[in-house]
Amino acid sequence: MQVKTYKDEFESYLKDASNLVGYADRVFIPETTDEIIEIISKANADRIPVTIAGARTGTVGGAVPFGGYVISLERLNKLLELDRKNKKATVQSGLILKDFQRIVESEGLFYPPDPTEWSCQIGGNIATNASGARSFKYGATRPYVQRLKIVLADGSILDIERGKIFSQNGIIELETSKGNVIRAKLPTYRQPMVRKNTSGYFTADKVDAVDIFIGSEGTLGLVVEAELKLIDKPEAFFSGIVFFKEETDLLACVNEARNLSFASRSGEIDSIDATLLEYFDRQALRFIAKKFPEVPGKACSALFFEQETTEKSEDKLLQMWLELFEKHNALLEDSWFTTNEQDRDRMRHFRHALPVAVNETIARYNQRKVGTDMAVPDENFACLLRFYKLKLEESRLDYVIFGHIGDNHLHVNLLPKTEEEAVKARHVYGRFVAQAIMLGGTISAEHGIGKHKRKYLYMQMGERYINEMVAFKKTFDPNAILGRGNLFDTKFLD
Repeated sequence: MQVKTYKDEFESYLKDASNLVGYADRVFIPETTDEIIEIISKANADRIPVTIAGARTGTVGGAVPFGGYVISLERLNKLLELDRKNKKATVQSGLILKDFQRIVESEGLFYPPDPTEWSCQIGGNIATNASGARSFKYGATRPYVQRLKIVLADGSILDIERGKIFSQNGIIELETSKGNVIRAKLPTYRQPMVRKNTSGYFTADKVDAVDIFIGSEGTLGLVVEAELKLIDKPEAFFSGIVFFKEETDLLACVNEARNLSFASRSGEIDSIDATLLEYFDRQALRFIAKKFPEVPGKACSALFFEQETTEKSEDKLLQMWLELFEKHNALLEDSWFTTNEQDRDRMRHFRHALPVAVNETIARYNQRKVGTDMAVPDENFACLLRFYKLKLEESRLDYVIFGHIGDNHLHVNLLPKTEEEAVKARHVYGRFVAQAIMLGGTISAEHGIGKHKRKYLYMQMGERYINEMVAFKKTFDPNAILGRGNLFDTKFLD
């Protein structure tokens, strides 16, 4: 195990992709579960805060410490078992997602969760219930987690398997490796009626014990090992980036594509079933045109879509998509379509290049972007998008809008050039949060709460439910040493 005690040795561990910068007493880089148990047990006895660090790709400050110890999982990075027959894999939490996906795909299998940042770690994905573009068809991380091995704050271990332990009447009981029984009362709030949500602890009428820890942002325990469900690798994909002259046409096209996809999955029809539906507004196209000059200047918006195909279904599905786009007045002659993997990778690069271009732009002004992560129910999405655009035009701030339109989940990135504009951007963001909550949505669909959004979680939940979450946390972590500052302000813990 490596221990770093001097700040100049561990400065990179004091921040994540949020650009929030913290401080710590020391950084531990363990190589075994036993070493983690040793560190956490000592920290708990001395009431020293512990922050768990993965690849630090998060955007909400969840891996940023404010005092105490940091435990980096970078050396717990092994694929422990790949069971091809039963389509599952056992991994350590520090395994990099892109490495894992490459290995399983070489075996004809597929791990669907697809966050924008491929250099993230599996443990971080579990901690935030990470999703991404393909969640429109496959869902977020949660349904693929079958078993978890977790180190609790007192150094004991939980080894829990999906389908074995459930809550009853709002209470869940778990026995640790030390023989202690944890009896925890779940928070009583209801989840928003959205397809993506990473705002607070998971609740339902009947909760599987595994689901308690998915999306808990390192505040209940430290995941050291996970068993993940895999599926067969799709035979092929048909992809495209389709440009529209009128945004009303794009929105109507998305609505029909979404409805056809849901109908196809339910077995009602044999038709279009999109893997992903991704949106780019006019400002986003302007940004990306610097790296992709072939973007047509007359386009006001674009849709990136993907569909699984087989040799038997490919021609039929291609024709269905083309007819859909023609019906909704897409700029077909200017749009891009492909069935080969190389061109598909270029289209995915188009999608991933946009956040990079935004970050490069904002860095020139020595400012930070202000980005939304809200999602709302289907029936309220058009209202939220209109509200976004109205307030953005009123603000006269630079911005881009892009993201997961299939899940009613767009990222509005406000790009202030001065400190005065930064204050205005944060005010506009607050208006967006309030509107999303009013429309029955969530303040965080995929990035989590971390330290950046905890005051907005308070807006969504209210003091009663925050206190219920704190009580739930303290059942697992009585001294409140794990992930301090994530989800809720430390004043609620003390």
